[in-house]
Parts: sequence; structure tokens; C-alpha cells
Amino acid sequence: MTELKITKTLFLKAPASHVWKFLTEADKLAIWFHRGGADLVADGEYSVLTNSLGKEGAKMCWGKVVEFDPPHRLVHTFTHDHLDGVETLCVWTLADAAGGTVLTLEHTGWEKVGEAAFNMAANHDAGWDEHFPRLRRVVS
Repeated sequence: MTELKITKTLFLKAPASHVWKFLTEADKLAIWFHRGGADLVADGEYSVLTNSLGKEGAKMCWGKVVEFDPPHRLVHTFTHDHLDGVETLCVWTLADAAGGTVLTLEHTGWEKVGEAAFNMAANHDAGWDEHFPRLRRVVS
């Protein structure tokens, strides 16, 4: 069976140190994704908060920072209520390139979801596609 791995690559016209801030600082996450409960830090837990009407500030996604190597690599677990406690893994790699940064996300662990694995992976694949155009606009 094929491993269900979401892989996204963005070419951003900004240095890695600038892009890093948009992955780890709560106020900058809010601009393209959702507001963070606090900045992501090495070995720390994190949460991303919803802005849905009537639920503002509730935890939407959360996990633990597994690897924190500014500004080149960020690894964290990722879960939310619809995953029923299953933790997936997000690996963000930032590579310097002439004129900017190549940002790659690998989001894995979908097999742990069970029968709903493909649908969950497909939904998250589409979700990243919705968020990344905003990241591209605000970073570059």
C-alpha cells in the first residue's frame, strides 16, 4: 500500500530567517493560517486557535515541537478533534536559494487514522492548498 504523505513545496521570495517567523510566531501564524496560542519553541507544546464565530480562541489544532532548528527545520506533531487523538507529523524544511527560500512541508502519519486515512489526508491536502497562497502573499 502507498504511504499517504502530503508534500508541498513553495518558492518564497524572502530569506529563511523571515519565513521561519511565519511558521513559529503566534501573531504571524494568524496572518496566513490561524492564530497561535503562543510562539512555537523547542520541546514545547503549541496550539492553534479558531476564529470561528462563537468559538473564538478555542483550540483548533495542537501538538508538540519535536525538532526546532531555526531557520532550517521545524518538526511538530499535529492533531485536532476530528483526528480523535491521532497525532500526525509535520516536517518543515527551509532551504536557502538564490533570491529566496524553498519551503517544503511533509505531513505524514495518516495511516494511524485507520479506515478514514485517505479521506483525512485528502482533506488536509486541500486545506494546506487553501492556506499556502496566503503564506506566499504575506512572506514575499
